[in-house]
Amino acid sequence: MSSISAKSDRDAGAQAAAAKARPRVDRSQWIGLLYIAPAIILVAIFFVIPLVMTIWMSLHNWPLMGGHTFIGLDNYVAITKDTRFWNALKFTLYYTVIVTIAIFAVAFPLALFVEKPRPLNGLYRTAFFMPVVVGFASASLLWAWLLNVDAGLFSPAAFRLGLTEKKFNLLATFDPAFWSIIVMVVWKVAGFTMIILMTGLQSIPGDLMEAAKIDGASGWQRFTSITLPLMRRTLALALILSVAGSILAFDQFYIILRGGPRNSTLTAVYWIFNQSFVSFKLGYGAALSVVLLVILVVISLVQLRLLRNPEGT
Repeated sequence: MSSISAKSDRDAGAQAAAAKARPRVDRSQWIGLLYIAPAIILVAIFFVIPLVMTIWMSLHNWPLMGGHTFIGLDNYVAITKDTRFWNALKFTLYYTVIVTIAIFAVAFPLALFVEKPRPLNGLYRTAFFMPVVVGFASASLLWAWLLNVDAGLFSPAAFRLGLTEKKFNLLATFDPAFWSIIVMVVWKVAGFTMIILMTGLQSIPGDLMEAAKIDGASGWQRFTSITLPLMRRTLALALILSVAGSILAFDQFYIILRGGPRNSTLTAVYWIFNQSFVSFKLGYGAALSVVLLVILVVISLVQLRLLRNPEGT
């Protein structure tokens, strides 16, 4: 009896030790999960479920009206032969490179300007950021009026001031139309990038800059050896947001140019819109969206890899 009792005591002790070693879910963890539950639900409703539905649609012949039929990967095979889409993607990448360089060329000097304490600094920041609060569609409508050859501002003003012999249409040929869009996007977006870069500049310790200045480092040396390395993560964030927004460009090209002149400014998203809601090929449009999403994810991962810290973080 004593041996049986001792064995049962040992088993009870082992179970108690195992229960104590087993990780316990703290009440605060459940509270934390409760707090993030709305965000998880929103992500599931507005991202995960639509993404799954888009992939499902891309595997079907899905007209706007009538039933849909499963066709497997036929839509993706058709994309490989869609020269219009690849030309649109080529133009989109070209536009992305040019507009990203232009945005940073304007936003970085502005960030350096407003980051330093000076009189009326709050007014400068507000003025530079103000175009950001205007929606892209509204900004595009505004610039469509400004660029109008007869009723706009630029062409009639230049003609009346004697700068040109006649009114000129900036949207008639590719180069002036393209650069007009670049100027409009930089005006609209540079303030947002400026704020991101300004926060990165403000996170750099002032003592580090003062020490470098005392050691005799020039302004350029401090910028290249201290400012840029310490802003690596901020630059990565600003670059990814700029590139993603540029690849998904649609409003300005649709409202101002309608893909013209002669379809030379047709973007990838514009072509997806055309196939989905003009030609009513929703399944093919979904397949184009999936391909563009994959391209965007790959480009973002490459950017993160190139801009990560030497330590790998």
